[in-house]
Amino acid sequence: MDAMEFFQLSTGKWRSQRITHHLAFKRAESGDSEIYVEALAPDHPKIAEICQLHEVDLSLAIGRAFVSWDGSMGWDREDENHEGSTVFVLVPDPDDSRQGRLLRERGYAEIVPVIGRYHMDDDNGLVLTTEYESMSSIERFWFANPTLRLRSSTVKRFGGFSTATFCTEFRMDDHSEQNSDQKVASSRLESGSHFSMLGW
Repeated sequence: MDAMEFFQLSTGKWRSQRITHHLAFKRAESGDSEIYVEALAPDHPKIAEICQLHEVDLSLAIGRAFVSWDGSMGWDREDENHEGSTVFVLVPDPDDSRQGRLLRERGYAEIVPVIGRYHMDDDNGLVLTTEYESMSSIERFWFANPTLRLRSSTVKRFGGFSTATFCTEFRMDDHSEQNSDQKVASSRLESGSHFSMLGW
């Protein structure tokens, strides 16, 4: 499996249940969210905008997606929420489609535009590594089956504070329709209309 095949499996609507371990405090916090992943057309104006922002040639982008999420965590204050959206672009290395750059409109650990690295590991899991100004994150995504996605992540902050998170994500849309959509997506892949995914 290459990165594009992995990304195709993640389009649609997902229900995510997570446990975040706050390592400095030796405490765990639970939460859940709904995640929606939508493929974007190559000529979507956001794609050119993000490539220009990161000074990347638009013609190198093979993956494009819009991701939105709406979630909550157990320690949330009354006025706190985990709702948002982002657009991102996949740019593979010239000699290896299993690894490359991921251009994000909004990062996972910091709400700023950022470029991360991705690679497919030996077990066909997708690994994302992102370096920010004040922290770094590593995320790994993998599928137990087409309707169950698993995700783990760690965030390391300067000063020694860090978190570790595990998510179980269930597909909410009809999988028979998803299979049909994937066939259409596969034909689009062959004609140059590609996309990718990520979530909260």
